[in-house]
Amino acid sequence: MAIKPLINERELLAKIAGGDQRAFTDLFEGYARPLAAFVQTLTSATEITEEIIQDCFIKVWQKRESLESIENFSGYLYIMCRNHTLAQLKKLAISKTQRMAVEAKLLDEIQLEELDNPAEEYRVLIEQAVSRLPEQQRKVYMLSRYDRLKHEEIAKLMNLSPETVKKYIMYAVDFIRKDLGTPPNTGIIMILTTAITLT
Repeated sequence: MAIKPLINERELLAKIAGGDQRAFTDLFEGYARPLAAFVQTLTSATEITEEIIQDCFIKVWQKRESLESIENFSGYLYIMCRNHTLAQLKKLAISKTQRMAVEAKLLDEIQLEELDNPAEEYRVLIEQAVSRLPEQQRKVYMLSRYDRLKHEEIAKLMNLSPETVKKYIMYAVDFIRKDLGTPPNTGIIMILTTAITLT
């Protein structure tokens, strides 16, 4: 998911860094709605969504003096909301199936080029993990990851039901995460794999 930067974003950040509350309000009004729409797709709970958005903007205000040093602020804000959403869902002790569905949804949203993390070494490890997937899961995962096919397209191509395709992708994500030895909800797999289309 791409959050379109505000036209006057840099000006607002400079003012906020100086403690301008009006500029902060303008920033909030410019970004809160699209961010809330994204978070809502993961939480399906308006109250939780509102709390997450508020928490994230409180953090922005608390870190206001360093805002001007952030080159891609809209991407930074999106990643902050995504990570906070995962943390909140973990606290709510959602089921493993729900968690995997959320992680798969995030895979659909994240674009690798948005990230500042040193991803190359992990990309290699992910490719190795993919090679160890069961054959059907690997084919489904690669059609989604490399060819960017939708569930329905993969289902037709492989003579599977869309629901089976969705499950294979979820299982593949879980397998890769475990293969890399990362604990649930760290977000490392979501960050370092390319998008998976769920619709």
